[in-house]
Amino acid sequence: MNKLKIFFIVTAMLGWVASVILTAIHFWVIPIIPATVQLGGPMLVITSQWAYVGPMPLATIGALYYIIMITLGTLWLTQPSALLDKVLLPITFIGFLASLGFVYLQLFVINAICPFCMISAAATTILLLIEIAVKYKGGSALVTGFNTQRVWVTVFIGTAFLTILAMWMLTILPLPIPAA
Repeated sequence: MNKLKIFFIVTAMLGWVASVILTAIHFWVIPIIPATVQLGGPMLVITSQWAYVGPMPLATIGALYYIIMITLGTLWLTQPSALLDKVLLPITFIGFLASLGFVYLQLFVINAICPFCMISAAATTILLLIEIAVKYKGGSALVTGFNTQRVWVTVFIGTAFLTILAMWMLTILPLPIPAA
């Protein structure tokens, strides 16, 4: 059961990386793309009208979702409780439903695919499947938690490293950035 919880945290971290990359593109790349540049493929998805909730990029909401999932997953691993089982399942289900909607928009409305959006959709699906598996096995309260201090430090350092990796990835992605 604890292995599933660790996989939950790692999966949430993967979703975090995808969302952070997309958020960074929204904040630092899209504003400098000349209006004359014809966008296609992933950039068509990222700049579409469905990529925002008001002025906020959907990716930023996704990043918030994943940091919450990382935090709750870490609590779930270190302090197993029936309450966390009950709280996590509806949150991951809502994330899954939202991802289904976003995949539908990419495939049937925008007619373009964003790989990072699809990574996020896969992550939300895996999070839900882990939740269902834990529930099916009797819930997480049946197992003992891990050493709290070690887990939190490991998760913090891992998330910080992955955030730096995400920022570095911006430098190697084929983004439509004008030459200096």
